[in-house]
Amino acid sequence: MATRQTQPTELIPPSPASPSRAEPGRAATQAGGSRVRLPSLTGMRFPAALLVFLFHLSLPAHWLVAGDANDTLFARLVEEAGGVGVTFFFVLSGFVLTWSAREGDPNRSFWRRRYIKIVPNYLVAWVLAMLLIAVGTAPWRSVATFLMLQSWVPDYATNFSVNAPGWSLSTEVFFYLCFPVLIAAVRRISPQHLKYWVAAVVAGVCATPWLATALIPAGDVYMSNEPGVSGLHLWFAYVFPPARLLDFLLGILVARVVMLGRWRDIGLAWASLLLAASYVVSELPGVPYLFAQRAVCLVPCVLLIAAGALADASGRPSLFRHRAMTWLGEVSFAFYLVHFIVLSEVYNLIGAPLESGWAMAAVAVAECAVSVLAAWAMYAWVEKPLVRRWSRPRDQARAEAATA
Repeated sequence: MATRQTQPTELIPPSPASPSRAEPGRAATQAGGSRVRLPSLTGMRFPAALLVFLFHLSLPAHWLVAGDANDTLFARLVEEAGGVGVTFFFVLSGFVLTWSAREGDPNRSFWRRRYIKIVPNYLVAWVLAMLLIAVGTAPWRSVATFLMLQSWVPDYATNFSVNAPGWSLSTEVFFYLCFPVLIAAVRRISPQHLKYWVAAVVAGVCATPWLATALIPAGDVYMSNEPGVSGLHLWFAYVFPPARLLDFLLGILVARVVMLGRWRDIGLAWASLLLAASYVVSELPGVPYLFAQRAVCLVPCVLLIAAGALADASGRPSLFRHRAMTWLGEVSFAFYLVHFIVLSEVYNLIGAPLESGWAMAAVAVAECAVSVLAAWAMYAWVEKPLVRRWSRPRDQARAEAATA
């Protein structure tokens, strides 16, 4: 999952004499003015995390209604939800880091901020998972997940060991290491050529599932919820950090296009409808699973992220800017990390299958609520205090504390 930026996502607004719908690139060239926040991008995070929650809820290890979880209507409806949520986060991560990046920011400072943002939460969730749901995990897999290296191992069980969502944080760490090089390279691309780079990266993402099945032997391990899909193919196309770097790079490129005022915005409503339509397409029979996970919803995710940024920059209405949505977005990273633990614990506590789907729905709502509360606690007691204390240089933090 993509994590949230330490710096606010900002854009220099138009001057009072400028039209309120001025293009961001033109607005950024005008003198002075404070920066505006883009809360819609924060508000979009929780729906993306909720998609991952719904997918994990449908897995056999968490399904509480009698019968084969893989054959239920619910499982079929959400089988691509996790992939869409992760893709959204990876693209969003590249987008917001680019938008908030500042010229001259030392690489060491950037890496410190990202480390403080993600590692403490990750380790707290890792400890909880080890204590509650991962007892008996192979020691070498425990070490790999503790060191956030699981996404580099071509082994299905290792990729999703201990706390399954943690693999995406392992992949994100690689993104952050690469970001200073990527942003420097993208800034050197001439504005008129950016669209070609965007198209090339989209084509690369679309080619990844084909490369996985064409170049890598299937092996003898297959997915638990998709028995026809090789675990090795899934690893290369969906988990392997260099393959997923394309999603992150796409976010960087699109952010540059938007910031330079060269993006054709279709608006939040149309972008949302297009994303919903593409999800329906991803569920159609005959669409290869890996292609559905990686590529079908990619462009609509990009369009929605760009539309959200432009809606905030131009002052247009946005449901994602609502206070409740932005609060949920703030705790979404912690929600992403703890929800799998909550689902596993509830399954173990209930033990026996429930009598009806309605009972399962009630339990699912309760599981979501508990996950949100646990996420709020982690955000309030771990993430926020540590980010506030350690994400800034020590001399700056002391100076601000002295003047507070």
